Amino acid sequence: MSHPDPYGNTESRGWDRPAAPALPWPDTDLEPGPWRPGPAAHTHPAEPDTYARPGAAPDTYAGPDTYTGSDTYAGPYPTTSRHHDGPGRYDGPPAGDRGRPAGPDHDGPWGETARDDEYPTAQIAPVRDEPTEQIPAVRDEPASEPPAGRRGPGRRRASAERPPTTVPKTSRAGRNLPAAIGVGVALGAAVVVPLFFFMPAFLAVLATAVGIGIWEMARAVRRSGAHPPLAPLVAGGVITVGLAWYAGPDALCLGLLVTVLGTMIWRLGDGPGNYQRDLTAATLIAVYVPFLAGFAAMLAAAPGDGRLRVLVTLAAVVLSDTGGYAAGVSFGKHPMAPTISPKKSWEGFAGSVTAAAAGSAALLWALFDVAPWWGALFGMAISVSAVLGDLAESMIKRDLGVKDMSNLLPGHGGLMDRLDSILFAVPVAYLLLAVFVPVVN
Repeated sequence: MSHPDPYGNTESRGWDRPAAPALPWPDTDLEPGPWRPGPAAHTHPAEPDTYARPGAAPDTYAGPDTYTGSDTYAGPYPTTSRHHDGPGRYDGPPAGDRGRPAGPDHDGPWGETARDDEYPTAQIAPVRDEPTEQIPAVRDEPASEPPAGRRGPGRRRASAERPPTTVPKTSRAGRNLPAAIGVGVALGAAVVVPLFFFMPAFLAVLATAVGIGIWEMARAVRRSGAHPPLAPLVAGGVITVGLAWYAGPDALCLGLLVTVLGTMIWRLGDGPGNYQRDLTAATLIAVYVPFLAGFAAMLAAAPGDGRLRVLVTLAAVVLSDTGGYAAGVSFGKHPMAPTISPKKSWEGFAGSVTAAAAGSAALLWALFDVAPWWGALFGMAISVSAVLGDLAESMIKRDLGVKDMSNLLPGHGGLMDRLDSILFAVPVAYLLLAVFVPVVN
């Protein structure tokens, strides 16, 4: 049921008409139409409406009682009232509801005068594009210098009382050469002096070196997540070297077996977590350090000439390292194993083999009366095994992500960085000398 129009229209609200467009004033129930106000308080000559909507016909003000405009009502409610001429026509809103702002110096439709401060945007000057040539160019200001009397971070001012800091120079091979030479001479003296003057002291030096090597290896493999038990490894390593010294090859194998079994039993106390990984790392350390070092003990324990056997083996290793270093620094251009040890070159390897072969030929001929070609073969085999040992340790360090096993020895890194070549060389020396120079009981 439709309701009658409150403005007196007898037609129902359900009468269909097109939707009314959006109106520019807030009152949506009333629509614009011709405006016929009553007597006005002030009269003004007709002037154009400066606030007309875009696209609409201009409104004109013709005097106090006549207002004609182009506003039309097209809504769904045809109304008739004293301000309407008929359906769809509207005389205008009451005072204050017109919604059309009065501009500056222009009176409103009901006699009120608009103030300039009500519409501040009317006083704003239009924005003009200024020429960019008048803008000064941006200049790069010089960086501010630190205050006088103060130095920047990381700098040290030298004076007569305080000389400038000197950085130790390194060789082309990346070593601190003076420190490396000094430490090498000290290590050689620690081995050779007990070897020729007190053999039990040499065994103690060997056992100490094995213990330090095991500690460095166990410390390094922890970076991979493995935690081999250190106590049984050190104890088993010392026992292995002692058994090899006193009882020979069979006791050496027995010492390795005891070390691995003792490590397995010890590791059971830490639970099953990562048991296989820890045991694998422990087995690698037991074979790599004490088992291979046991051959050095058997060389020294040879009756009669054990000291000389150890001496020629160490001399071949030292000659190999020295010859390889000199040739690599002077002529090295072709990398031997760039992914494992970038500083090793084929030229250095040739220098290692040549120096070890020449020196071993002279030593074995002078000390054991062995033909020079057999001595040269011995030197070449020791050199190849020493280089392989160095590469093997470099591969382990690459896999673990470490540069040196430790920083125990200045210019050398850790003790294992010096033992790597010797540990691979002593089994080969033990085998070849057993052939070239048979042991006389």
